Amino acid sequence: MDPALTPEQEAVRRTLREALAKGCPPERVRAAAASPAGYDQELWRQLARSPGLPGLALPAEHGGAGLGPVELALACEETGRALLPSPLLASSVLAAGAVGALAAPEQRAELLPALASGARTAALVLPHPLPDGAAAGGGRAGGVQARSPGQGRDGWLLYGEAEPVLDGARAELLLVAAHTGGFPRSRTVLFLVDGDAAGLTRSRCAALDQTRAPARVELRDVSGVPLGDPALDAGPALAAAGLPGALAAAAEAVGAGARCLAMSVEYAQVREQFGRPLGAFQAIAHKLADVHVAVESARSAVYYAAWALGGGLADPDQAAVAVLLALARALEGLHTAAAEAVQVHGGIAVTWEHDAQLYFKRAVADELLFGAPHRLRARAAALAGLFPPESGRPTAREGTAGEGGG
Repeated sequence: MDPALTPEQEAVRRTLREALAKGCPPERVRAAAASPAGYDQELWRQLARSPGLPGLALPAEHGGAGLGPVELALACEETGRALLPSPLLASSVLAAGAVGALAAPEQRAELLPALASGARTAALVLPHPLPDGAAAGGGRAGGVQARSPGQGRDGWLLYGEAEPVLDGARAELLLVAAHTGGFPRSRTVLFLVDGDAAGLTRSRCAALDQTRAPARVELRDVSGVPLGDPALDAGPALAAAGLPGALAAAAEAVGAGARCLAMSVEYAQVREQFGRPLGAFQAIAHKLADVHVAVESARSAVYYAAWALGGGLADPDQAAVAVLLALARALEGLHTAAAEAVQVHGGIAVTWEHDAQLYFKRAVADELLFGAPHRLRARAAALAGLFPPESGRPTAREGTAGEGGG
C-alpha cells in the first residue's frame, strides 16, 4: 500500500472542502437538519453539479465518476468535517451499492443514473436487531415479510416495519429487505417501493443527531417490485454492498474528529487562564496530543480499509475485517475528540449555540447506529478466524452488517 495520495485524489479532497466551507457553514447545517426534508436540497443539487458528489463512486457507464473507495473515503471525510446533512450515505452509497449488487441490468440502467446525478434519492430499509437479537418489526417473524404473487394477488405485498432507517422519511425510493419463502425456502429479497405507495407510512424519529435524519418505516400490504431475481437470497450481496457504507461512516467520523481537534487547538491558543494561553498548561497539551493520536490513527485505519476494499486485499473476508476495524477505530477516535473538545471548551461547549455539542451528538449517535466499537471488533475477530470454530465463525455476510438498521 502506498499511503501517498495522487494529485487526482488531492483534488477531490480540496474541491469538496472548499465547496463545503463556502456552502455549508454551521448555521446552514442547523437550519438544514431542522427542515422538513432534513437536508438543504439546493446545496445537494449544487454538490451534484460540482464536484459531482452523489455519483463520485458510481460506475461511469451509469453516469457516475467511476472512482474508488479511496476517493469515497476522502469525500466522506470532508462531509463529516462539516457535518453535512445529505442523502450521500443513505442514497449514493448504501442504496446505490445494493442496486449495483443485486439489480438486473435493465434495473441498474434505470435507477443508477438518477442516483448518480442526485436527481433522485433512495434509502435502504433493513430490520433493526434489538439487543436480545430479535428483529424489530411487524411481520410474523419480525422485520418485513413479503407475500409472493398467487392466490388472487398480482404482485408482491410487503408487511412490517423497520427503525431506524437513514433518510427513510424523505427518500423518493425505498429498497426494502423482506423475508419470504417460509421455513422451506427462507430467504431475503430486496424490493423497490415508491415513496408514495399506498399503505406506506414514514416518519422521522426523535434522534440525538438530527443531521442523520433517521426514520420509522411501516408497510401495510405495500406493493413492491423485486430487485433482481426473487428466487435468490439477497443476504450475502447486501452484506458485501454494506462494506462501502461502513467505510463511508468511518471516514465521516474521522473528518468530524479532525474538526473537533481543530476547534480545540484554536480555542486553547486564544483562551487565557491565569495570564497564560490555555494550551500552555501541560494537562491541556496532553489532552490535545492524545486526540491528535486518536484522529490520525483512525485516519490511517480508514485509508488502509479503503485500499483493501478497492482490491488491495484479494480475500473479501480480510477486506471486511479491515473495514470493521477501521469503523471501530474511527468511532472511538470521534468520541475521544468530541469529549475532549467539550472539556477544553468548558461550559460553553454544552450550549446550543456552540458547535461542539453537535459533534458530540454525532459521536454518541453513530455508536448507537453503526455499532459499539467493542462489538465491531468482536465481529472482526470472529470473521478473521480468531475464535474457535465451535464459537461460530461468521461468514462475510454475517460479519459486515452494522448494529443499525438503515
